[in-house]
Amino acid sequence: MELSQLNELDLNNIGEWPVPVKAIAILLLCSVAGAAIYYLDTDAQLGRLADTQAKELELRKTFETKQKKAANLNAYRQQLAEMKESFGAMLRQLPDKTEVAALLVDVSQTGLAAGLEFELFQPAGEQLKDFYAELPIDIRVTGRYHDFGRFISGLASLPRIVTIHNVKIVNPAGERGAEDAKLQLQAQVKTYRYLDETVAK
Repeated sequence: MELSQLNELDLNNIGEWPVPVKAIAILLLCSVAGAAIYYLDTDAQLGRLADTQAKELELRKTFETKQKKAANLNAYRQQLAEMKESFGAMLRQLPDKTEVAALLVDVSQTGLAAGLEFELFQPAGEQLKDFYAELPIDIRVTGRYHDFGRFISGLASLPRIVTIHNVKIVNPAGERGAEDAKLQLQAQVKTYRYLDETVAK
């Protein structure tokens, strides 16, 4: 078949076309129909499939994370119980309002037992925090260096929480090298008390 014969083809009478031309026309129509189906339907489905596969991967990761947590649930519960017990033990080390006066006496008695002389023992106002109150006490004591160590060790061994801050040791007499020289310690001792829930709120 020659190219000039293509111009003579009658579109109203496709049945009379030569077989090779019919085959080419069918192939073109099938290609156009296939492309149309792909762009109108299959492409959107492939996009949805990709989104679904990505969501599946994300859900798998979430599932694996939750599965690991579920597998360790008993260990987490045991750890939580231990933390609650430890927190309760710490709270018991914070005195309530009625015990603060006795604790102040314990602090001063600890200093006296260590051989220190108090020049200043001045409790400041309570400072409220989230669930506890802080009671700072400014102190100034005189004694020997090892007496200070016994005092701080005694504070650490008290049954309640007592911390010491801003420690400054000076030698007011200016003596050097004397082991038994009197030194002066200035610091701030802090004690704490637990606020019950009505006060804390």
